[in-house]
Order: sequence, then C-alpha cells, then structure tokens
Amino acid sequence: MTGPWLPVLLAAAAGYLLGSLPFAILVSRLLGRPDIRTQGSGNAGMTNMLRSYGKAAAALTAVGDGAKGALAVLAARGLCAAFGADPGFDAGWIGALAAVAGHVWPAWFGFRGGKGVMAAFGAVLVLDPAVFLVLLVLAVPAFLLTRTMSVVSLGAAAELPLATLGIALLRHAPWLAATLFAAACAGIVAFAHRENVKRLAAGTEKPILPKKKGPPEA
Repeated sequence: MTGPWLPVLLAAAAGYLLGSLPFAILVSRLLGRPDIRTQGSGNAGMTNMLRSYGKAAAALTAVGDGAKGALAVLAARGLCAAFGADPGFDAGWIGALAAVAGHVWPAWFGFRGGKGVMAAFGAVLVLDPAVFLVLLVLAVPAFLLTRTMSVVSLGAAAELPLATLGIALLRHAPWLAATLFAAACAGIVAFAHRENVKRLAAGTEKPILPKKKGPPEA
C-alpha cells in the first residue's frame, strides 16, 4: 500500500503524454500531406481533417484521438490499482482530464493541438457508458439540426458535468469529484473553442456539411 499522490501523479503524466499524441498531425504525416495545422482552420482535429484531407483521414483521426482518451482512463485506473492506492474517486478521471489537456496543449508539437472533443468522448465512454449515451443521444439531433461540429462540441461540453451529476444521483453514488473533473474537462474543451464561439456569435461559423436544400418552389 502507498499514499495516493505518487500514482495520481503518474496517472496524470501518463494521461498527458497519451493526450499529447495528436492523431490529426500523425495521420497527415502518414499520408504524406502537409501538417494539418497549416491547412484550413489550422486546428489539429477531426473536423479540419475532414475538410482538408477527406473522410478516411478524419475517421482515422477520430478513432486515434478517442482511443487515447480511453487508454488514459485505463492507464490511470491501472496505475492506482497497481500501487494499491485509492484517491477516493474513480482514478480514471485523472487520466481523462490529463488526456484532454494534452490533446489541446501537446508537448510534442509546440503546445498547439486540437480541441479535445474526441479525446473527451473516448474517455467518457470508458469512464461511464451511461453518460456517454446521454451525450450521444443529445449530440445526434444537434448535429442533424445544425451540421456544425462546434455547436455539437460546445453542447456536449455543457452537458458533460450535468449528465455526470445526474447519473451519479440516480445511482445514489458519490458525485462531487466526478462532477468537478467533468466540469474541468468541459472547461478545457470550451476554452479551446473560443474562436468558434466568436464566429457563432458573428454568424460566420461554417457547418461541417452543407444543409440540405428543400424542394424547389413551384
């Protein structure tokens, strides 16, 4: 047995290092294309990959970024279990928060990364599938209505702490630490979308897909 601080620090470091592997940059290099941060919006994320390099590149990016969030949660839990340490809450949240921070500010790439959305989704899927399902159920209609990823991402960020709190209360489970970690993850994602918020306010944010046109008028 050992105190929780060493494994907590190791879990945070592992999560951050995993998060600092932005798959948009890696996939663009694998495909022999210019650094995605020099294309389109300059963001190293799935949406810019889709607009700049197509569906396959975007799919690879989404899977990679989601997987690293999930792995960060598993690594954090595994480290705490290996040390016999109990921080008093689900240690996976440490890895989740660190992975999202690493995705947005990756040490390997000059602290210029993506916006943390897919890493957060992957982490939440492992942390609590019920919370993930709530976010997914709300995200699908938001996307169909707006076809704008920033709206979906900001909406999911706002819903994450609320869904985490609600599910915990329904289970009569401890809620404070998980809700605070969820709020911190949401805050990082929202901060990373600050330019999108400005464009949404100005009405200049572009949808990821054009809205379907209605039938021609008679």
